[in-house]
Amino acid sequence: MDTQKWIDKGFDFIVEFGPKVIGAILIWIIGNWVIKLLLKGVKKALNAGDYDESLKKFLINLVNWILKIVLIIVVLGTVGVETTSFAAIIAAAGLAIGLALQGSLGNFAGGVLLMIFKPIKIGDLIEAQGELGVVKEIEIFTTKLNTPTNKEVIIPNGALSNGNIVNYSTEGKLRVDLTFGVSYDADIKQTKEVLMKVLTSNPKVLQDPAPSVNVSELADSSVNFAVRPWSTVADYWDVYFSTHEQVKIALDAAGIEIPYPHSVEIHKEA
Repeated sequence: MDTQKWIDKGFDFIVEFGPKVIGAILIWIIGNWVIKLLLKGVKKALNAGDYDESLKKFLINLVNWILKIVLIIVVLGTVGVETTSFAAIIAAAGLAIGLALQGSLGNFAGGVLLMIFKPIKIGDLIEAQGELGVVKEIEIFTTKLNTPTNKEVIIPNGALSNGNIVNYSTEGKLRVDLTFGVSYDADIKQTKEVLMKVLTSNPKVLQDPAPSVNVSELADSSVNFAVRPWSTVADYWDVYFSTHEQVKIALDAAGIEIPYPHSVEIHKEA
């Protein structure tokens, strides 16, 4: 009698839950098939764009896990599991983790944006967050710069992606803006010839764009000349220092007085 009772209960269970279990299995099989198709589409879209390989893998895995979680919730709902509370638990856990890691998640998102839009790449000379240096590494949370004084600067990607970035390497050429002042007694034409000769004789000064020398200001005690040599990013500081030295030597040799110090700024090619 007890055996028959258990058989009847088992039969009732199969009648009640059998279709749900079969439906859940079908949904799981079809859902996985659909997920594979969607992932193929995502891979194709990412391969069509110029995205970093690590970013491709990350995005594909992220999409895969999101779709799998959605599929699991649907399957559980099909067999009769209350998914409302299940989803609420996931949402609460996600909120708690998000609040705890708010800064890290912002930096993570910033790293993803840098990988997608690529405003900078390794080897670029950039100015960002008040720092000037060559990009050494672009990691998922931070970006490392190597400064001209050989110091390593680590910038959070959240701040980097949301702030202004000046990329001096994008155009491949830099203009060294120098200003030299000479005495009012100096001959302008002669001074321009002397300064231009310094630029054209320097092998690291580019001839395209051509260097230029022009009178920029008639100051209180000097005639100021804007001296504009161009260089590659790698040769910028060599051109900067050698031009200062060679101009002083050339002006002294020509008997042209330099009455006051000069300044320098960095500009990228417009």
